[in-house]
Amino acid sequence: MNGISPKAFESVTRLFHRVSGIKLGENKQALVSGRLQKLALESGERDVDAYVDRLVNGQAPQAEMTRVIDRLTTNETYFFREPQHFNDLKQRLLSHKSDQPLRVWSAASSSGEEAYSVAMLMADGLDQQPWEVWGTDLSTAMVDSARRGLYPLERARMVPPDYLRRFCLKGQGPHEGQLLVSKPLRGRTQFQAANLMQDLPNLPQFDVIFLRNVLIYFDNDAKAQIVRRVLQQLKPDGVLYTGHAESLTGLNLPVRTLTTAIHGHA
Repeated sequence: MNGISPKAFESVTRLFHRVSGIKLGENKQALVSGRLQKLALESGERDVDAYVDRLVNGQAPQAEMTRVIDRLTTNETYFFREPQHFNDLKQRLLSHKSDQPLRVWSAASSSGEEAYSVAMLMADGLDQQPWEVWGTDLSTAMVDSARRGLYPLERARMVPPDYLRRFCLKGQGPHEGQLLVSKPLRGRTQFQAANLMQDLPNLPQFDVIFLRNVLIYFDNDAKAQIVRRVLQQLKPDGVLYTGHAESLTGLNLPVRTLTTAIHGHA
């Protein structure tokens, strides 16, 4: 089976950008080609360019485009990535006293490690106070994976040992080398699909929003749109965390930077 042609790569990445808002540059051609080859074979098509042609011309079912989005947005992550934000959140939890649930949103939650990291902190730091963790992702496959809460053990290398004992189950037999997030924690962490470039689903207002390692995939106009849309869900005194490799400078946004990669409403 041949790889994707430059013309087909341009066509499918243009379609992907229109649907998701994410731009894939030429440096992603090998990745796109490999993943689309597998999808083409799974759909019974041995010519990847012909498969792309069906997608671009609207001849493939909508479910096939969903599968393409799922495959092209899959990124491996791990628990407690970029620990500065979790340390900051832990300090904020110490001073939180309220009868209202403290709500945290992992807005680009991928396979759920970020949301469950937050849930571990909340369960540990809020005692009997109410709290909620929400996770959203563009990929329906990632949402399904997050709901299962089953991960390779190597993704838990940053999890404190005490949290591993309290909030995770070590896999045995066919699940050797894996961990399962405990049922009580999974029960308090909810996931749903959401495209940050489109109208958001019905979400509450949040005290804290994690919007990390997703803006790097967008141009400045799209970044500004996403952040403005997300800020509508942030309480007036809430906190927005962005990735350390991401900058909001020059986007003319109503935010003020509290410290590196930590923001509030202007």
